[in-house]
Amino acid sequence: MTINEIQDNIIDEFSLFDDWMDKYNLLIDMGKDVSPVDPKFKVKDFLIEGCQSKVWLHPEFDGHLITFTADSDAIITRGIVALLIKVLSGRTPEEIITAELYFIDRIGLRQNLSPTRSNGLLSMVRQMKLFAMAYDAKQKQI
Repeated sequence: MTINEIQDNIIDEFSLFDDWMDKYNLLIDMGKDVSPVDPKFKVKDFLIEGCQSKVWLHPEFDGHLITFTADSDAIITRGIVALLIKVLSGRTPEEIITAELYFIDRIGLRQNLSPTRSNGLLSMVRQMKLFAMAYDAKQKQI
């Protein structure tokens, strides 16, 4: 499945609900399904700056694809990072770098988050793309 197909599925899933409380519940459920970061990676190097809550994001690169695991001390935030993982994990660095994450606005996520959570969302996206850029640059040196 492509990144855009996954985004379209997320949009369809969220469109089943009119009320944002129901959408928050969906986010919470998604957060429960995310594979947590190994406790040894719950260190400052993997802590995302700019988030109100603590969010740890760990990338694994097998030379071709990047797989992300994450955890947060806040249930909504864990759901947000779960959405990003659903879209971007298991992708090449190039796919992650060039991905246009349109689902964020189409499901109304950014508009329905507090300013600090919205900044955290942008920080998560930025960090995932930075990891991808670093792996891409490293890959081109080889």
